[in-house]
Amino acid sequence: MKTTKAFKETIKTYLDKRAAEDELFAVTYAKPEKNIDDCINYILNQVQKSGCNGFADDEIYSIAVHYYDEDISKDDCKQIDCQVIVNHQVQLTEEEKAELRSQAKDKYEAQILAQMKREDEERARKAQEKKAKIQSTQQSLF
Repeated sequence: MKTTKAFKETIKTYLDKRAAEDELFAVTYAKPEKNIDDCINYILNQVQKSGCNGFADDEIYSIAVHYYDEDISKDDCKQIDCQVIVNHQVQLTEEEKAELRSQAKDKYEAQILAQMKREDEERARKAQEKKAKIQSTQQSLF
């Protein structure tokens, strides 16, 4: 499965919360033959079958609940290679924030250095053109 960790955690968090609040769902959620990876695959298969590209959270959550409530064929849980975008705020650790800042700083410095190099090359090219123009206009005394 190639889904994002955030997508999987979002679905699992919702299902855990629902199981804590709904005793009937908690029983079906605890079925040993059901697991979160197959649930995610089932959701992706259902989304693919629909032909739509965007869904409300509640639509996706209802597909997840349906997976646990019903007997689902393994064919409906086959892996799909896709990208999933989760429209939720992701909490980063301080280490992750520091790493992202460092990467952004390194990228910015590389861009500035590349720009300075281009400007230096442009100045050198213009100076060479000017020198060549001066040499071509000078007359020889011999």
